[in-house]
Amino acid sequence: MPLNIFQDKDGLPRIILTEPKGSSAEVLLYGGQIISWKNHRKEELLFMSSKANKKQHKAIRGGISACLARFGDLSSLEQHGFARNRMWSLDRDPSPLPPLDNQSSVDLILKSTEVDLKTPCSFEFRLRISLNAGKLILIPRVRNTANKAFSFSFTLCNYLSVSDISEVRIEGLETLDYFDNLLNRSRFTEQADALTFDGEMDRVYLHSPTKIAIIDHEKKRTFVLQKKGMPDAVVWNPWGKKAKAIPDLGDDDYKIMMCVNSAAIDTPILLKPSEEWMGYQELSTVSSSYCSGQLDPRKVLYGFH
Repeated sequence: MPLNIFQDKDGLPRIILTEPKGSSAEVLLYGGQIISWKNHRKEELLFMSSKANKKQHKAIRGGISACLARFGDLSSLEQHGFARNRMWSLDRDPSPLPPLDNQSSVDLILKSTEVDLKTPCSFEFRLRISLNAGKLILIPRVRNTANKAFSFSFTLCNYLSVSDISEVRIEGLETLDYFDNLLNRSRFTEQADALTFDGEMDRVYLHSPTKIAIIDHEKKRTFVLQKKGMPDAVVWNPWGKKAKAIPDLGDDDYKIMMCVNSAAIDTPILLKPSEEWMGYQELSTVSSSYCSGQLDPRKVLYGFH
């Protein structure tokens, strides 16, 4: 499908993806960031901060963005990511990925530069974003173009729109070990049958399943996150006190958002010269009733469509 590219009122080049069922996605070339994903009912599925700074040279808080960092940099994931602060280009040669005839998609590329001291090494970072009915698919690829190996950590940061954070539950992370970034990365084992929120949370769940369900009871909607090549999952919500301290986040925004991120953090991704790493993330939504209780885990958490 042809791409619709235009500059918005902030002067940022923007790509609009649409598909026949009526859903849409908006992608900024700056940061390679997805700032909107709407279903066929025109309901926004991604969260965007009420104080989002849409000026260039600063990542926008919200949507979906890719963070690539030197392995061993254990500072907040929200502070990671030179890729989120660079202008990407359209990738005219996305090989070896095949063209997609039945999906609306865009291929982006970001190449390292000699003057960019924040990059981990010489590389090519490619990102395919594809929109299908009820699905948003991201395929990140990083190729080592240097003559020496390097390692890095990676995350796709997904800001999801929810009705009320206190009414949301996450299924699929039970019994897993996790690092708690609020307690100096102390390691614990998840004891709850499902993850719920009653305060600030910043955790890295290790060796998480290929599918995770985020159930929003009030909206009767479930996000299904499917991922490959990114074994960890990050769950983050700043809650009230921390939200007030974040300049580009509204004081009450924490109530209607959450981050559930696909990540490779605990074990580095190591690339030898000319090697390429590829990940995969698929976000989809299914209807779920407040009265239905847990969804069928065989269908949501383990079954592949």
